[in-house]
Amino acid sequence: MIQSERVKVLRGGTPAAGRYVLYWMQASQRTVYNHALEFAVERANELGLPLVVFFGITARYPGANRRHYLFMLEGLREVGEALSERGAQFVVRKVSPEKGALQLAGEASLVVVDRGYLCGQREWREWLVRRSPCPVFQVESDVVVPVETASRKEEYSAATLRPRIKRLLPAFLVPLSERRLKRRNPQFELEGVDLSDPASLAEEVRATPAPEPVLIPPGGTSEARARLRSFIREKLDLYHLLSNHPELDYTSGLSPYLHFGQISPLEVALEVGKVKGPGAAAFLEQLIVRRELSVNFVFYNPTYDSLSALPAWARQTMEEHARDRREYLYEFEELERARTHDPFWNAAQREMLATGRMHNYMRMYWGKKILEWTPTPQEALRVMIRLNDKYELDGRDPNGYAGILWCLGKHDRPFAEREVTGKVRWMSQRGLLRKFDMESYLKRVDSYFGEKTPSRGASPSANP
Repeated sequence: MIQSERVKVLRGGTPAAGRYVLYWMQASQRTVYNHALEFAVERANELGLPLVVFFGITARYPGANRRHYLFMLEGLREVGEALSERGAQFVVRKVSPEKGALQLAGEASLVVVDRGYLCGQREWREWLVRRSPCPVFQVESDVVVPVETASRKEEYSAATLRPRIKRLLPAFLVPLSERRLKRRNPQFELEGVDLSDPASLAEEVRATPAPEPVLIPPGGTSEARARLRSFIREKLDLYHLLSNHPELDYTSGLSPYLHFGQISPLEVALEVGKVKGPGAAAFLEQLIVRRELSVNFVFYNPTYDSLSALPAWARQTMEEHARDRREYLYEFEELERARTHDPFWNAAQREMLATGRMHNYMRMYWGKKILEWTPTPQEALRVMIRLNDKYELDGRDPNGYAGILWCLGKHDRPFAEREVTGKVRWMSQRGLLRKFDMESYLKRVDSYFGEKTPSRGASPSANP
């Protein structure tokens, strides 16, 4: 069942006399539990037409580099194989996605698009709609509850969004069946790039150089599903007790796959929901309420990557403490290379450099310390976004922007006032040592490199 709330007519009208139905796949990079794909199959069957699925690869995506392209292309190779089995043609082109979609829309009867929430993603779709010669439908498939159905405004915190989401879950937490495509295998071939060698293609399209990662996981729906099964089997029961422990890493590891749309949050929620207990409940809180709070934030607040998105109390307290003396100040390159006085922060940064991800709890600590070690809150935000988007596989994501702004007070409350950070929640080395086995965490990160995490590789910049 595809709920009507997931479908939005972006450009109305009668279907054109086209050769095919076009699905422009961009956010939902999968063939299972993809409402946009199933909607496109339904429309193709109604019109008696074959289905063409298009994906555009741009080398200009902000912050993207080889690690992101390789992960994505490995997933797209699997998408192409699955679509071929279903009888649809998959066309991937090295072109700005909205322009590639418009090229193919010229011979389409109608166009189906999936939904993105960041400003750039929304601008792509708006550009196409203004120029499309045929109707355009948008189908939302990367949240459990559609964003505008969950709330018509930006929510203050998880506490205000949670009851809205929970009331709606029975209507949306339902399986999605695969539709059979009646007109299989179009009798024409549209030109596209070869996906058989993702590594070589990633080299061709990468825009921003980055240090070679050590342990980047393979991309694709099959890998995401395998990780989900492993997580449910081995970690879910104790998730509520151990997920915050960086030395144990009891997280699911699914965030990159969710970011690229290689696995559906609906599928994940349904599988986890089969397990009863506090572990499953805690995980579903993160997957649905917290993740969709991030989507709500970037959708309703176009300043999601600036300090103006913070609550008034956070902006005020940072302004009041902007001139406080910082005990340490680091240049961007020192932070990027994990050359600070703090071995735990260095380990978190090195974990991100090596694996494309950082443990959730350490990511909070990481951001809090950047606020302390940079000259201004504006610079702290700039550094966090730049490092996160360059190295995290799930960078350039609603969760990333919401998480970074949380380090500065978003979706949080005021705490006891301190120097530098003001009333923004503070985190300390002492807290890490009290709660976790940090030596084990350091050893785990060291194992990625075969060397010890440095406690200081460079002296912090002088603080005037």
